[in-house]
Amino acid sequence: QVHLVESGGGSVQTGDSLRLSCAASGRTFSRYHLGWFRQAPGKEREFVAAISWSDGNTYYADSVKGRFTISRDNAKNTMYLQIDSLKPEDTAVYYCAVRDRFSASYAYWGQGTQVTVSS
Repeated sequence: QVHLVESGGGSVQTGDSLRLSCAASGRTFSRYHLGWFRQAPGKEREFVAAISWSDGNTYYADSVKGRFTISRDNAKNTMYLQIDSLKPEDTAVYYCAVRDRFSASYAYWGQGTQVTVSS
């Protein structure tokens, strides 16, 4: 069973930065992709970024390119999302998730961490 725990969210001002963490446990992740999603109040959950655990290839939603950076630390089994130049529209609950690299669906999800950006 995969267990994901997000941390690092908080209440910040416009222009600040945050680094979210996702600690993963339960199996070896070499054949998996890990991703970040977010859900703003009243909106659908949306894809933010993903990383291939084995080779580090990264993927981003167009809306976050240039401000968000996804990375992972294999030794710590932890994935990160660096968010720079935060905007009020980045306010959301941020979730990490895991999928097999041959699957289109993310099968495991964390509980989420709240990011609130005030102007």
